Amino acid sequence: MQGPNNHQCGFGRIASSSSLWFPVLKPHPNSSLLLICFPYAGGGTAVFRAWPDALTEAIELRVAQLPGRGPRLREQPIVHMGTLIETLVEALCPLLDRPFAFFGHSLGAIVAFEVAGRLRDRGLVPVHLFVSGNIAPQLSDPALPIHGLPDDAFLQELEELNGMPQAVLDSKELLEILLPVVRADFTLLENYAYDSRPPLHCPITAFGGLEDPRTTKSGLESWRTQTTESFDVLMLEGDHFFLDTKRPLLMDAIARRLLRKKTLCLPVRKVLH
Repeated sequence: MQGPNNHQCGFGRIASSSSLWFPVLKPHPNSSLLLICFPYAGGGTAVFRAWPDALTEAIELRVAQLPGRGPRLREQPIVHMGTLIETLVEALCPLLDRPFAFFGHSLGAIVAFEVAGRLRDRGLVPVHLFVSGNIAPQLSDPALPIHGLPDDAFLQELEELNGMPQAVLDSKELLEILLPVVRADFTLLENYAYDSRPPLHCPITAFGGLEDPRTTKSGLESWRTQTTESFDVLMLEGDHFFLDTKRPLLMDAIARRLLRKKTLCLPVRKVLH
C-alpha cells in the first residue's frame, strides 16, 4: 500500500495533532505495519500497554486516545459519533505511511469499522479489521440505553453488564474521573445509527467472550456481511473483558492472521502472560 497523499488526508490541517490522537506506545520506525487500536468505553492507551512487548518489531502499535482520558483528561469527551469519526480520520491519515490494520473492542469495534469506511472513501484500506466484543453494526442492540440514567443507576447497570473493570468500580477517586467519560462513550454507542454502505474490501475477524452477556456468536457472525474478503469468528473463554484475561490467545490470533498475509518479515515473539 502506498502512503497517503495530501489530497487524500489533508496534510498540514491536523497532522501536528496526530500523535496526540494516536500515540505510539513503543516506537518501531522500521516496522512494516501499523496496528491501530481503539479501546472500549472509558478506555485509553493503558488498555494496550502490554501489547507492544508481545509483538514482533515489524508491528508498530498506536492507540486512539480520545478527549477526557490520560493526558487529555481536562478535555471534554466527544458525544457525537460523526464528529468523532471525522476527527479521527483527519488525525490518522498522516500516520498511514505503510500498511495498517485495525483492532477495536466493544465501542472501539464500531469506531474502527466507521473509520475504515471513511478511509475507504479516500482510497485507503486496512489489511485486516479485527472487531471484538460487539455485535455487527447493522444489528439493533437489544439492551435498553443507560447513558441518561442518574449516576447510581448508571453504575448499577455497568456492574450488571460487567461494563467496567472491577478495580475502577472499587475506587471512588477513579469513578469520579472516569464516570463522565464512560457516560459520554455510552452516549456515542447508544446513539450510533448505522448507515448502510457497500462492504469493506478487507478481511474481518470477530472475537467474542463465551460468557459476555452483551454479545452472541450469531451477532458476531453477522459481521460477515461487512466484507467482500475472508471472515472468521473466534470465541474465547471469559466475559466482556476477555481481551485482558485471555490476552495471550487474542494477540496470538491477531499476529498469526497478519503474518499469514506475508505482510511482516519478522517472527512473532512469544506472547507475554
